[in-house]
Amino acid sequence: MPPKAEAPSNMKLVRRICSSADIIACVPIGLCAAAAHGGSVLAMGAGAVSFAQIVKACEPVFAAVIGLLSPPIDVKPPLAYAMLLVIVGGVGLACVKEGKGIDINTTALMFASVANVAAAFKGKLGKAVTDKLKKDKSKNMDSANVYAVMNILSFLWTVPMVLIEELPTLGQEWEGAVNKHGLYEVVFNIAMSGFFFYIYNEFAFAFTAQVGAVTSSVLNTAKRVIIIVASAIIFQEGMGRNKMMGSAIAIGGTFLYSMASKKKPAVDAAKKAA
Repeated sequence: MPPKAEAPSNMKLVRRICSSADIIACVPIGLCAAAAHGGSVLAMGAGAVSFAQIVKACEPVFAAVIGLLSPPIDVKPPLAYAMLLVIVGGVGLACVKEGKGIDINTTALMFASVANVAAAFKGKLGKAVTDKLKKDKSKNMDSANVYAVMNILSFLWTVPMVLIEELPTLGQEWEGAVNKHGLYEVVFNIAMSGFFFYIYNEFAFAFTAQVGAVTSSVLNTAKRVIIIVASAIIFQEGMGRNKMMGSAIAIGGTFLYSMASKKKPAVDAAKKAA
């Protein structure tokens, strides 16, 4: 029987990225990712960007509720739940206009809330799957590849929705956009929007795995502040006193919630010390 041929020593064996079972496990996460991003974009299209970001600051509230209702149950420290009241209070204050009472763009609120629910489920469903994939050393599933698989699935989920909802008017809308802005500008903005969206999320996905909880929370809070301030300047969105105060309270509450929820209970710390 002839000897089995061996691969040259200078050749590397390429690990498979993932199996079909792994991809199937990621399908619900891709759906949640599509809904989360789609809801955010539609919310910003329906109303002010700053308002959408203020409502998005309520994401921890949705995540906390889903964490309690969906197994495995995720119970946070009491201080974290107290911070949820601060977040809700800040968002409520931001919706009150001086001399006009409550002013809410219900469409933007609805889409932003859908995005929050989807993001909460994405985090809940995704943690176990991504941890399992990254621990399997036989597969090349680092942070970048895990995000890539989820993003591809997210795109595939949006295709039928776009075809059903947008296809009848796609030609008319495209022609109108090209006539108004020019073909180069439309194509360039679409391409750059997709490029920066992917690069930002991939870097954030990988960066979060490398830094501590405090650094991650600080930067996430700073990101939301920058978006609100930048949108107010670039898009000339009005920022009244209540809106500024409410934004600050809601974002501050989000930061404190992140800090409190990541604090290890004293009982667990004592067990580890023993």
